[in-house]
Amino acid sequence: MNKELIEALNALEKEKEISKDVLIEAIENSLITGCKQHFGKSDNIKVKVDRETGDFYVYAEKTVVENVEDEVEQISLADAIKINSKAVVGDVVNVEIKSKEFSRIAAQKAKNIILQKIREEEKKSVYSEYSTKEKDIVTGVVQRISGDKISINLGKMDAVLLPKEQVKGEVFVPTERIKLYVVSVTDSPKGVTVKVSRSHPDLVKRLFESEVTEVKDGTVEIKGIAREAGSRTKMAVWSNDPDVDPVGACVGLNGARVNAIVNELRGEKIDIINWSENPAILIENALSPAKVVSVIADDEEKTAQVVVPDYQLSLAIGKEGQNARLAARLTGFKIDIKSESQARESGEYEGYSEESYDEENYDGEYDNDADYSSEVSDEQ
Repeated sequence: MNKELIEALNALEKEKEISKDVLIEAIENSLITGCKQHFGKSDNIKVKVDRETGDFYVYAEKTVVENVEDEVEQISLADAIKINSKAVVGDVVNVEIKSKEFSRIAAQKAKNIILQKIREEEKKSVYSEYSTKEKDIVTGVVQRISGDKISINLGKMDAVLLPKEQVKGEVFVPTERIKLYVVSVTDSPKGVTVKVSRSHPDLVKRLFESEVTEVKDGTVEIKGIAREAGSRTKMAVWSNDPDVDPVGACVGLNGARVNAIVNELRGEKIDIINWSENPAILIENALSPAKVVSVIADDEEKTAQVVVPDYQLSLAIGKEGQNARLAARLTGFKIDIKSESQARESGEYEGYSEESYDEENYDGEYDNDADYSSEVSDEQ
């Protein structure tokens, strides 16, 4: 080894963020392994590497004996005196081993150990970096599109955006920069895998945290989120400061804040509503933009009977039941909606029920424990 090698190790440390000390330790271990491969054992082999110059010293600790029975661990008195003139039987002397004495197989073995260590440390570095981004947003660059899978470069590694994590209707082109939610980061023998998503509800939450100062600092809390990716999101918000309007903070001046997020989500509508501990008020807000006449909520059964004006019924239900379905997911209540005229009729009401809103068209993949809601939306 020499100074050029140290410079190479410094470059590796900078580019791949692998500690130079770790690499030098790997080199020391590889030299010991090379000795074992060559001599059959290495218990008495020691290696010292100068961290500044790259010079190394490999030696075997041998016991001075009168009659040598093991040439690897013992040395004759006559040979020992050549190394240390004061050596006597029973002493231990250091006998230098020249690397040129290693066999070709031993040298190859040492090289493989060094390369393996570099791969291990690089993998550890990548996992360490991306594990801190789990449940957060990263920016990636679209590399290539293979069928229904999209390869995304995240910087030090690539991730694959799987079909179920994509948003229907979104089209990307190579070199395009997009934001992604990191669902999980796993380390396996095959390498580090980062699972990313564009359809996860928490992508919306993280976008608001990055865009809205009041959300980031905790003044405004996102209490719940319900999302049908690519179409509509309902988010319930609450302010810990009575002087701060949570919906207004998320919308921004002239809608600047929410529009920035809508643009990132390629036009997905976002309804931001006020969260309330009163389930009836929360349900009324969640059915926005429809007007509600009355809400009777059973907190224990998690069911609610809602009455709306006749002309608001279709708006409350929404296209293909979307508005009511999202309201149900957001509040956690099964919601039965009927018009005023239907409510006046006697007998059972046969209409839309929460079971169709809450479950039929929802795959259950995402937990709705998150917090979100807003009122910037077009009418159904």
